[in-house]
Amino acid sequence: MERRYNDDEVDAIFARASEVEPEGPRQLHSGEGRTLSELQAIGQEAGLSPEAVAEAARSLDQPVQPQPARFLGLPLGVARTVKLNRRLTDAEWERLVVQLRETFEARGRLRDEGAFRSWSNGNLQVLLEPDGEGQRIRFRTMHGQSRALMFMGLGLVGLSIVGWVAEMLAIGGNGGGFDLIGAGSELGSLALIGAASFGFGALRLPGWAKRRREQMEALARRITQLPPDPNRA
Repeated sequence: MERRYNDDEVDAIFARASEVEPEGPRQLHSGEGRTLSELQAIGQEAGLSPEAVAEAARSLDQPVQPQPARFLGLPLGVARTVKLNRRLTDAEWERLVVQLRETFEARGRLRDEGAFRSWSNGNLQVLLEPDGEGQRIRFRTMHGQSRALMFMGLGLVGLSIVGWVAEMLAIGGNGGGFDLIGAGSELGSLALIGAASFGFGALRLPGWAKRRREQMEALARRITQLPPDPNRA
């Protein structure tokens, strides 16, 4: 039986579809709701493609997306969750794995644990999990190298500051003057190394996160538009 969308959902679908194709119908309410086929027919009359309406309708069923890990405003990780209203067959999962390998240019590692399946390559993980009568696919990744460089850099800068303060206190306690150049040369070099490490790790994150988001979005669209497996029982 084809799902019927209530009035609020109808408004949301056409609002989202109109973001792609500006002109769209408004306030098409029906006490009994409307099916996707009816919405696509109405949308066509207003200049909206059936694909745009279907994509907007599918987006209503998607879960709230997880917030990526951030540090000082920089994206350390990227995550995306896709909800499926059915369960993938073995053949469909295998096709998805092929797409993952092509997209991320990595062989990856497969694991099966009952109803749970996963493909992973280092910090990059794709998890297939039961979700009611359907399934959900969770993409998540973390830029471990940049995170390590940033934390190491901050640690070195902090260590240099602590050393600088300790040197000042030691020299002051001995009643001598503070030799800024002598006492600070090594600590200054340490601080510069720390700042460089932090900067190198931080500068890579925005471009990396953008690329990973685009890859996950493209895969999410492919998954939700997978044609039914002809061998499905």
